[in-house]
Parts: sequence; C-alpha cells; structure tokens
Amino acid sequence: MTDEADEFTFEAELADELEDEAEADAEEAAGTTVESLGLPMPALPVDEALALLAGGELELIGRLWVSSNNALLGVVRGDGVEAAVIHKPVIGERPLSDFPTGTLARREVASFAASQATGWGIVPPTVLRDGPVGEGMLQLWIRTDPEVDPVDLVNASDPRLRRIAVFDAAVNNTDRKAGHLLPVPGGHIYGVDHGVTFSPVPKLRTVLWGWRGEPFADEEAAVLRRLRARLDDDLGAALRELLERIEVRATARRLDGLLASGVFPQPDPRRPALPWPPV
Repeated sequence: MTDEADEFTFEAELADELEDEAEADAEEAAGTTVESLGLPMPALPVDEALALLAGGELELIGRLWVSSNNALLGVVRGDGVEAAVIHKPVIGERPLSDFPTGTLARREVASFAASQATGWGIVPPTVLRDGPVGEGMLQLWIRTDPEVDPVDLVNASDPRLRRIAVFDAAVNNTDRKAGHLLPVPGGHIYGVDHGVTFSPVPKLRTVLWGWRGEPFADEEAAVLRRLRARLDDDLGAALRELLERIEVRATARRLDGLLASGVFPQPDPRRPALPWPPV
C-alpha cells in the first residue's frame, strides 16, 4: 500500500512539474516574436513574393506554439532576398470531422487565389510547395502594426473589415477570429488562417457580423460579380486544381445567393455563428 501511495505521489509531483515547465515554455514563447528574433520582413510586390516563396530555399526555424496545427516559422532565401514565412505542412494538419483530411493547405492557397481575384489583397502571398517535411502551404510573414489591436477593430466594426466580411462570406470561412486579422502600418488589414474554407455546406463562422443584413456597397457587389464571372474562367480553373469540384460548384451557388440577396448574410440559427475561441 505504501509503495502504491509513493508511486501516486511521485506521478502527481511529476505531472505538476511537467505542467510548470509547459507554462514556463509558453511564457517564453509568448515573449518571442519575429521581430525579437531579427527575422527579415521585407515589403515585397506580390509577384516577387510569389517567386521567392515558390523557388527560394526554405529554412525552418521553429514551431508556432499557439497554432492547433503544425505551423512552422521559417526563412526563405533567393536572389539576394530573404523573408520570414509561415509554413504549414500537410503532414502536420490536425484531422477534422467536417473537412477531408490533408486538404487544409490547399484551401489556404485557394483562398489566396480568391483574394487576388477580388483585387483587395486580403490574403498574404501564399503558395503550395514542397518543404523539408513534405508538401504544404508557404505564406509570407506580415509585419503588423503593434499599436493596433484587432479586437478593438472588431468591437468598433471598423469599416475596413467590411471587405474581409464579404470575402469570408464568398469563401465560406468557418474560422474568422479576431486574431486572424493583421493590421499593418499604413492602414491595410490582412486576413490569415484560411484552412477551413470552401466547404460545400454553409457554415460561416466569424466575428465579423457587424454588417449582417445590410446592403452591399456598390464596390462590394461589383467584386462579388467579378468573382462569380472569374469562377467560369481562370479562377475556377485554379480552384479546381486545389479543391473538389463540388466545392467549386458550391462556391458559385454561394456567390449567386449573395448577389441575389444583395445583403450581408445573417447567422444561421441552426449552426454556430462564432468560431471558438473567437480571438
């Protein structure tokens, strides 16, 4: 009995020790930023960034501990240019019950293609390529404005977020959190983490409900029409290389529905409206 009690005490103490170490590691990681590591974050034109991402030499530096998937921090180098990047290899994707296994990286790239078609530049340059641990998405790291809190932007329904709300409705984003919004110096706001998009089932989950039921502005409606037209052309061809055909067809129907209604979508009372956690 004494041995069993001693063993239980030892296991409990070991568990506490491991928990303390994990908390210390998390605190240390939380204080480490790309800036503090001194990694390069150049402002590159999209074409140059895509060429660098696709053809540069990729060096992985570490893992982003806050990511639910195996998101890796790295540097890509080529032609005298280097830039910090985020790499999400397919092998590190966490299986989900409502998305096919091994498809999240391709959805990230598909979201970039859709973003480019809008002309709004919402998603940072993103490519699909091989890396040290296999195929995955590679995305340019974005230098954010430390003076701007994305949560404040959401709470204030900042007008700059309307475009992202329109984009999310178009690609059926199921995970638009405040932490996935990247305000940068100069006022532009990027959106990242688009691995759970383009489901054929309507499941928009977002913190950007501030304009629900409001009519689209003329520019917003024009962008939706452009997306729909390009689905029958180059955008559709690009998406069919990355997604299932049913998902591309569902995107066309979704755009048709948005254009027919002329308003921002409302939450579906039969489904969760917010991602969790929302930040």
